[in-house]
Amino acid sequence: SAAMIANFTKPTETEKSCLTHDEVVTFFHEFGHVMHQICSKTKLVDFAGTRVARDFVEAPSQMLENWCWKKEAILKMSAKIDGKPIPDDLLEKLIKSRLANVGLVNQRQLLFGLFDLSIHSKPKANTQEEFQKFQQDLMGIDLIPGVNPAASFAHLMGGYDAQYYGYMWAEVFSADMFTSRFEKEGIMNPKVGMEYRSKIIGKGGTQDATILLKDFLGREPNEDAFLKQKGVK
Repeated sequence: SAAMIANFTKPTETEKSCLTHDEVVTFFHEFGHVMHQICSKTKLVDFAGTRVARDFVEAPSQMLENWCWKKEAILKMSAKIDGKPIPDDLLEKLIKSRLANVGLVNQRQLLFGLFDLSIHSKPKANTQEEFQKFQQDLMGIDLIPGVNPAASFAHLMGGYDAQYYGYMWAEVFSADMFTSRFEKEGIMNPKVGMEYRSKIIGKGGTQDATILLKDFLGREPNEDAFLKQKGVK
């Protein structure tokens, strides 16, 4: 079993609760973890659900985010307060906004990943100095004096220590799976969905992720779809 606890926009006395698009993306991301947990079929609990390699565990969650950027899916799950669908021009702008600041966002992820690996590779580290070094190298920006972002970087401990890089690593796989199968064969295609369920999330950690990916994709995974999503290709 699994449950998702989230902190989304609440209704007021005069307004209904309407999720922002960012909240919808977050919902789909976390629901991807839920589906990974409840759809697995394994003999041993140690290999069930999200008990997979840490640099693959974010693939099923980031996988579901893709539906939040497709017109067909957005129209099925959204409408204005008056019940009318989102206007096409607004919808197109929303979809295009996926590439807004994409370079900065990914630089930030690289910063966090490298910083995480760095401090977990030493017996002792000044986290503020380490963070400043990577921020200056990658983003060309100095820290605000007296500020230490590492103090609020929760993923440094509790399971992602020295493995935060896995977010970007897993995103390569999720982009490949979505683009190569769902985007090609239909994002609402039940046959592909069942294959994804049985070959990826249904396996849990019973097999190495590279084996699962090759079985689902019919080939070795590659980074082409990931780079295309980032606007590089």
